[in-house]
Amino acid sequence: MAGAEPFLETARDQNGRQPQQEMPANVRFGQRLRKVAAIDVGTNSTHLLVASVDVGLGTFSIELAEKSTTRLGEKDPDTGELTAEAMDRGMSSLRRFQELAISHQVEQIVIAATSAVREAPNGRDFLQTVQDQLGLDVDLVSGPEEARLIYLGVLSGMPFGDRPHLVLDIGGGSTELILADGRDARALTSTRVGAVRLQRDFVKDDPIPPHRRSFLQAFIQGSLEPAVDKVHRRIKPGETPVLVATSGTAMAIGALAATDDDRPPLKLHGYRVSKQRLDRVVERLVVMTPEQRRDLAPINDRRAEIIVPGALILQTTMQMLGVGELVLSERALREGLIVDWMLRHGLLEDRFSFQSSIRQRTVMHQAQRFAVNQVRAERVASHALSLYDNTQGCLHRDDGSGRDLLWAAALLHACGQHINLSAYHKHSWYLIRHGELLGYSESEHLMIAAIARYHRRSLPKKRHEAWQALQTRQNRRTVSEMALLLRLAAALDRRPDPVVKTLAAQFTSSSITLELVPERLNQNLSLEQWSLESCESIVREVTGLNLKVSVQE
Repeated sequence: MAGAEPFLETARDQNGRQPQQEMPANVRFGQRLRKVAAIDVGTNSTHLLVASVDVGLGTFSIELAEKSTTRLGEKDPDTGELTAEAMDRGMSSLRRFQELAISHQVEQIVIAATSAVREAPNGRDFLQTVQDQLGLDVDLVSGPEEARLIYLGVLSGMPFGDRPHLVLDIGGGSTELILADGRDARALTSTRVGAVRLQRDFVKDDPIPPHRRSFLQAFIQGSLEPAVDKVHRRIKPGETPVLVATSGTAMAIGALAATDDDRPPLKLHGYRVSKQRLDRVVERLVVMTPEQRRDLAPINDRRAEIIVPGALILQTTMQMLGVGELVLSERALREGLIVDWMLRHGLLEDRFSFQSSIRQRTVMHQAQRFAVNQVRAERVASHALSLYDNTQGCLHRDDGSGRDLLWAAALLHACGQHINLSAYHKHSWYLIRHGELLGYSESEHLMIAAIARYHRRSLPKKRHEAWQALQTRQNRRTVSEMALLLRLAAALDRRPDPVVKTLAAQFTSSSITLELVPERLNQNLSLEQWSLESCESIVREVTGLNLKVSVQE
């Protein structure tokens, strides 16, 4: 399994080496937190998200996520109005979410209502009642605005780089299709076809008879053709977009596909599903009764009723777009509301500032979360990257992809000390493995955690969970080499204050010599020299080279 494409590239110097990675000036450990809540009033469900916004980092973390199945899309069949029962369910959920948000001391609650409310003749009356009874202002967003917010949400959690992405969000009443890259949104479309709408209007028998399924597929294709044509016209020659799917439907299907994996992912964000696997899941679902679908672990009762129409939208859209794979995003409209709030309050320079440093921000956020000593972590990272740049072809033969993983592991290698100083490298592995690292694929996430795990004490063993989780031989080689570099860098960090200014490496076919350059003339580096020399046996075991350490006079 692979995740989103890595985007973080840096220029190389005249020797072909990448310079040391630096954090953007505005990306530092956070100084102040602000809390905001976002509510998405959808066709099938109403969702609450409480976010803690880090003013210093210009990013946010999710403190609370709640969902209520309000079924606003179950309208009066004759008038198309929201029913009294649906409005009561919606009002009850909003009241409860308001209380939850207030209990978290949020400074503002931002709310967006989508297709079910905007299409109902009495939708605005419902929102006025919400305002009168609860004092909540609800923004009735248009289809294109809904697409824009979804785009912002996905952009905040997935690196686009220079490659165009097609974002597909299958809602209850509408489907949004967006074409965008890391700099601009080229097309924002919204089509009135959704899982709840199809189930309500067309599904009379379940399982769906073959002829009815063919009709549904033809209806979906006809409905989506204008949107698909629009994005196709704006894809430049030679470009191959990545399809990103977000929504409850996509997540449920991804979870079903993942059950066939030997090691199912802990999180679905960044998980990839091929068209072939999707087809197998759909063929399995369409012949099942709702009761049989309810017995499937990833599907709840309400999802069991609408999963087949939603799956057919996803399958048909992939076929129309001509893509063979999709990648899942857990971020969508609710997170987009948070990003939009941050933009309006001047907490982001522009909507693409997440993209310019998404990996750095998420690593720094986790470091802050686990009270990592910023100064010492950055010092270890600097030494690690210096070693990487100066020992290519000696201590490692990495093609460049491991450099960013090494940096992330160096920033987080000591986070386990937040739990216990004893064997903290094992705690670091657990915290990194189960934390959120946006912008990294699942396999990269596992490698970062393993690099931190093996920066001290024993080398990897086959029985170790951290080693078993690595998926390929190449991944294990990368971890082994980067962990050695981190081990040496951490060995130089023996004192609270910096004493090693830089280091140089010279190597022969049988040995490597590391020369330490002190911060001040005649500074005593005997402790650092001893610490590095204690790694000699590990270096020999991993590389076959003898390690020598000297201090510049």
